[in-house]
Amino acid sequence: MVDQEQEYLTFMLQGEEYGVDILCVQEIRVWSSVTQLPNKPDYIKGVINLRGVIIPILDLRLRFGQPPLDYNEQTVTIILRQHSHQKTSVVGIVVDAVSEVYKFSNSTIRNAPDFGNNIDRCFLKGLAAVDDKLIILLDSETLLNEDDLYCIEHQKPESLEEVTLLLDSNDCTDKQIIKV
Repeated sequence: MVDQEQEYLTFMLQGEEYGVDILCVQEIRVWSSVTQLPNKPDYIKGVINLRGVIIPILDLRLRFGQPPLDYNEQTVTIILRQHSHQKTSVVGIVVDAVSEVYKFSNSTIRNAPDFGNNIDRCFLKGLAAVDDKLIILLDSETLLNEDDLYCIEHQKPESLEEVTLLLDSNDCTDKQIIKV
């Protein structure tokens, strides 16, 4: 069996280095303003018109539950394109800064440790060591999954009756966890 190599574009988020499959990277852009949309998750900053294609832009810090950061001259938007079964998804992710391009073989990518149900590993493809640091490799297919991206989270319900109403009216019920 041949140990294939794959290139990853890495970027910084709150001092940690993350990587995405470079074949999913369409382009890298300096942060520019977006058109705001109503009734969207907080991590979706809005949309841009990129050569006639409307692209949603999401803040990856907020998507990962990290504190927001004021955008500056190093803030960039990475436009990602993911080909899935019947369609292509194009999404921009806002990151602190772009870092490097690395080549990893399948044998050098390690699985993330199992933390049980306490930590969501759905975005993780694995971890790769470079010198004495670990790079968190993201699974672009789950990162760009439209069903998860555009599911609007609701406020914590006040009563069991509100939970029932949310379940009856929410299209994302199989993805939503309601804590009472």
